[in-house]
Amino acid sequence: MEPAALTGWGPLGALVLVLVLVLVPVLVPLLAAALRRAAPRGLPAVPPAGPGASSAAARPEGLRKAKLPARARRDKPQPHSFTHRLLVAALKGHSGSVSCLDFSSSGKYLASCADDRTVRLWSTRDFTAREHRCLRANVELDHAELVRFSPDCRAFVVWLANGETIRVYKMTKKDDGTFTFTATSEDFPKKHKAPVINIGIAETGKFIMTASSDTTILIWNLKGEALASINTNQMNNAYAAVSPCGRFVASCGFTPDVKVWEVCFGKSGDFREVIRAFELKGHTAGIHYFSFSNDSRRMATVSKDGTWKFWDTDVEYKKQQDPYLLLTGKCEVTEPCHIALSPDAHVAAISCGTSIIVYNTRRGEEEERFVGVHGQCITDLAFDTSSRYLVSCGDRAIRVFHNTAGYRAVVEEMETMLKKTANKATRERLEQQITSAKKALAAIYGRKH
Repeated sequence: MEPAALTGWGPLGALVLVLVLVLVPVLVPLLAAALRRAAPRGLPAVPPAGPGASSAAARPEGLRKAKLPARARRDKPQPHSFTHRLLVAALKGHSGSVSCLDFSSSGKYLASCADDRTVRLWSTRDFTAREHRCLRANVELDHAELVRFSPDCRAFVVWLANGETIRVYKMTKKDDGTFTFTATSEDFPKKHKAPVINIGIAETGKFIMTASSDTTILIWNLKGEALASINTNQMNNAYAAVSPCGRFVASCGFTPDVKVWEVCFGKSGDFREVIRAFELKGHTAGIHYFSFSNDSRRMATVSKDGTWKFWDTDVEYKKQQDPYLLLTGKCEVTEPCHIALSPDAHVAAISCGTSIIVYNTRRGEEEERFVGVHGQCITDLAFDTSSRYLVSCGDRAIRVFHNTAGYRAVVEEMETMLKKTANKATRERLEQQITSAKKALAAIYGRKH
């Protein structure tokens, strides 16, 4: 302030101004301290927001704590709940969705693969036990979409989702009965130009099949060398498989038929050629899926036309003999749709969406219905080699069912044969089989009621 301005105030004004300038710096801190002491507990006084103070620092701590629980947290997916009187077990071990199942030819093991980068081996003897232990094989830097046992159960092959190729794992049995799993040094070369929908190993051990969603089926030897390429000419492949006898490969797709080829080898085991064997004709729309019986003499198909068919394929195709249609049944068809024929050909199971319906192949009648089996669409469906169990997958669990329809079919078939035979030994054998099947049914239903 200029000296001229001070002279206008007089002596008293100058004194007041001096007192203000001296006392203000002292009184302001005292007033601020008094306000802090007077603030409510738990809510400390708000510090002044300077140029470097953030909005989080300027917010009362108590308010921040009150808002923390309101933050949205990622909820864990709840496991799907399913119960049924015929449910034997729910095999739980995978942490990802299970995509494929395969029983060993001996019937002792079930292999499963999921997007959790593991393949798991389950003992079929433990299906009825309280605990279901499994052996785990890790898939390095990838995950398996498909899995198949080798005929001797000393190896299994997988289709890699990201690598888009076949990888072979050797199984070495240890003294304690468990296995160690070792991947071979090299994967199969990449040949397919479209996504692969299925793989298979011939029971003879002579070849491996891979099929893609275009129209291509490749035949490989066990060393990973491509032997032949098949063009199915079906616009697209919906499914393909190797027959249990190891002689044939078959495919279905957009066209209303199933095409079957024979993979021919010489007496010395050398590959010769792939030739057309026969076709299953009778559907009026594209075929979703098909399945063989254990002896490859029967097949079942399910189509977009809303029917499933049961076929006799025990024919001499080289003499131009065509397969016989044994039965046509109506069914619900929604995608994805699978059909599984029991090894003894007595029962056909069809899955649509998350549900399964079981039919007998004698009259085509519905025997059982399992609704909402999985939390996601069913990805695979199979009977065990003894026809005692039906298994399915579609989420993280594998569900195992009693095949009661199969037991009833055995009783009916044996009783029909019993009426037609007079041979004493044959009658005794049939009566024993009938008694055994009836006891099995009584045990199943007696345990569940």
